[in-house]
Amino acid sequence: MRFLLGSIAPLAATWLRTGDHLKVCSQAYTCCSQEMEEKYSQQSKHDFRNAVVELSNHLQTMFSSRYKKFDEFFKELLENAEKSLNDMFVRTYGRLYMQNSELFKDLFVELKRYYVGGNVNLEEMLNEFWARLLERMFRLVNPQYHFTDEYLECVSKYTEQLKPFGDVPRKLKLQVTRAFVAARTFAQGLAVARDVVSKVSAVNPTPQGTRALLKMMYCPHCRGLVSVKPCYNYCFNVMRGCLANQGDLDTEWNTFMDSMLLVAERLEGPFNIESVMDPIDVKISDAIMNMQENSMQVSQKVFQGCGQPKTLAQGRTARSVSESGFSARFRPYNPEERPTTAAGTSLDRLVTDVKEKLKQAKKFWSSLPGNICNDEKMSVGTVNENECWNGSAKSRYDFAVTGNGLASQVNNPEVEVDITKPDMVIRRQIMALRVMTNKLKNAYSGNDVDFIDISEESSGEESGSGCEFQQCSPEFEFNATEVTGNSNKSDKKANTSAATSSGLSQAALFLSILFLAMQRQWR
Repeated sequence: MRFLLGSIAPLAATWLRTGDHLKVCSQAYTCCSQEMEEKYSQQSKHDFRNAVVELSNHLQTMFSSRYKKFDEFFKELLENAEKSLNDMFVRTYGRLYMQNSELFKDLFVELKRYYVGGNVNLEEMLNEFWARLLERMFRLVNPQYHFTDEYLECVSKYTEQLKPFGDVPRKLKLQVTRAFVAARTFAQGLAVARDVVSKVSAVNPTPQGTRALLKMMYCPHCRGLVSVKPCYNYCFNVMRGCLANQGDLDTEWNTFMDSMLLVAERLEGPFNIESVMDPIDVKISDAIMNMQENSMQVSQKVFQGCGQPKTLAQGRTARSVSESGFSARFRPYNPEERPTTAAGTSLDRLVTDVKEKLKQAKKFWSSLPGNICNDEKMSVGTVNENECWNGSAKSRYDFAVTGNGLASQVNNPEVEVDITKPDMVIRRQIMALRVMTNKLKNAYSGNDVDFIDISEESSGEESGSGCEFQQCSPEFEFNATEVTGNSNKSDKKANTSAATSSGLSQAALFLSILFLAMQRQWR
C-alpha cells in the first residue's frame, strides 16, 4: 500500500483564500477547506497504517508459514515413528506385541501430548515406560511363576539399579528430552514472533502523530505543491516519532532472533528430533534384546530383593510358555519402507531455510521508519534536498534526525511524543519476547521449560488500542528443570535366596529379537 500523496488532489479547489480556518496546514493562502483538511487527515492515517502493515505483512507471513511447516513436520514425524514401530514390531513379534501394544501406544500419546502443550514431565514419563516394559518382560521371561501386582511394582523399582535394558533408556531419555524441548520451544518461538508482528504492526497513531502525518503528506497539496515530496530527514523524523514505541521493541526483538538462531543450530546438531525419532523402534528393540540376554541375572537379583515368587501349576506353566512364544517367521524391516515426513522434506532443510529468514528479520523495528521513507512508492525527495517539502515550504530541511525509540523523541522537532506514557500493548509484546527468549535459552542448554498456550489469540488488539495481550499472564512464568537429573534409586538389600533360571523358555521366547539384532544396525 503506497502513500497516496495525490489521491485526494482532485478535491482541491482552483481558487486561493486565507487559511485561518485550517487547524494544521498553513494558514497562509490555501486551496483547502476545513472539510478537505479533515479528509486529508483521515487519509494520512490510512496511508500510514497501510504502509506499516505492508512492510510487516511479509515478515508476519514468513513466520506464519514457517511455524506451520515446522508444526506439521514435528507432528508428522511422530505419527510416522509410531507407525514404523508398530509395523516393525507386528512383523517381528506378532501376537505377543499386539497383546502389549497399548504400552507403546501410550508412549507416543504422551510424546504427542507433550509437544502440543500437555502437562507432561518427559523424564518421569520415560521412566514409567521402561518400568512398565520391565514388568511385562519379567513375566514373559519367567512364565513358570505367578506374580502379583505388588510383586511387579517391586520389580519396577529395580529398573534403574539393575539396568536390565542396558544403557538404552539413559541415552534415549537424554536424546528424546533435549530434542522434544528444543523442537517444541522453537515452534513456539515462530508462533510468538508471528503474533508479535501482527499486534505491533496494527498501529494507531496518536493525535499528535496524525497532525505530523497530515502536515508532511497532504498539507503541500493545499499549497498547490501536489508533486513535491517530503524531504528524507523530515520523513525520517515523522516516522520515528509515530513509531517511537515500535523502536523500543528492537533490542528485545534482536535478542529473541539470536536465541532462535542458537536453538536452530541445536536442531541441526545434537538436539535433532528427526535423528532421535526415526530409529526409536530399533533402539527399543535393542533394549528388549538386552533384557533377554541378561534375564537370568536380572531375575536372580530381583528374586533376592523382592522375594521368591510362587510357582504356577505344571499345566498353567506349559500353557504360559506356549502362549508367550514369538513366531520364528521374521522379515527384516526395510528402512526404505518408512513413510516420508512433511511433504518429503527434512529437518535440516527446514532449519536452513528459517535461519536465513531469522537473520533477515533482525533490526526490523529500528529499520521500519527508514524503510517506509525509502519505499519507492513513498518517493521522498532524495535527489535535490532543496526541492522537497520540509513541512512549511519547498526548501531544504535543516533539522537533524532523532534517535530510535521512545526516549529519543523528547527532542523530535516534528512529532510531540509523551515519553512518560509508553504504549502498553507494545510493552506486553516486549515482555512476551523476553519470556520466550528465556525459554529458548533454557532449551538451548537442554533444560525443560513450561509451555506457552498460543491457541487463544487476541483478535482486536492493536498498538494504542488498550486491548489486553493474552500471553502476558502468569503462564509466562517458567520453571526450568534439568533434563539430566538423577532418578531415585532403590536401596533394597538382598534378603532371600536366588531363584532357579528359566533359560530354556527365554531362548525360545526371544528368538526373533536375536535375528533382529543380527540383521539391523543401530541407526
